[in-house]
Amino acid sequence: MIIVKEVESKSILSKTAIPKADYVINPYIGCSHGCIYCYARFMKRFTGHKEPWGSFLDIKINSPQLVPKKTNKYHDKYILISSVTDPYLQFEREYQITRKILENLLPLDLNLMILTKSHLVLRDLDIIKKFQKKEVGISISTLDEDLRKKLEPSAPSIQSRLNTLNRIHKQGVRNYLFISPIFPYLTDWKQIIDLTRDYVDYYMFENLNVIGSVWPSVKKFLDENHPGLTEEYHQIYFKDNIYWEMVKYEIINFCENENLEFEIYFH
Repeated sequence: MIIVKEVESKSILSKTAIPKADYVINPYIGCSHGCIYCYARFMKRFTGHKEPWGSFLDIKINSPQLVPKKTNKYHDKYILISSVTDPYLQFEREYQITRKILENLLPLDLNLMILTKSHLVLRDLDIIKKFQKKEVGISISTLDEDLRKKLEPSAPSIQSRLNTLNRIHKQGVRNYLFISPIFPYLTDWKQIIDLTRDYVDYYMFENLNVIGSVWPSVKKFLDENHPGLTEEYHQIYFKDNIYWEMVKYEIINFCENENLEFEIYFH
């Protein structure tokens, strides 16, 4: 059960320190995917929500009107949609907030980046294609659908995401596969690459971040499903450990040898 509320926002474009992006737009507050690893749950501190992460969604009903008009401020800047929500949640079908934002961004001559888990992004390819520079990314953490259901209980299926990447590629829009987060000993990133390399333009990699309230959710998942890994994760995250340095080196070595375009965003 998702608690949905319409709200009004004071602004929509926010400066960001996210690599490659200059500004971010988040059409919604919260998310209905319910991913156990989502770092964006920190947003609860600023929005007053007490509900569990994944059970609420605020729709910024006026956000398309907050896109500025007749300005050169965003000329050639990189705008990411989104960073702490998914711009193509199921509620986007009815509200079309993201689509209206895209329509209003088009005259600003900016560079568009989209990150989602949803095939609904295909609906807006007619607008996306009109941006001079654009790229659409799909995030995937595993190819195991049973594992996906435990990590991302209300998110679209893995096959749906793979099909979306393929269709974006066939439409001539630059795409990327965001392998994120990499769960130690569970995410087979090489298998993901082998399966998708024919229709993915480049890859991004992000490690699992257990900051703040994320760790209890991850630990609960491990205790219930992979109890043998709980101590391994504790060693990786709470001891002096070089695990992620080793993974980073392996990714670099593999991608360079395979002539793959890639970027690593490890915390």
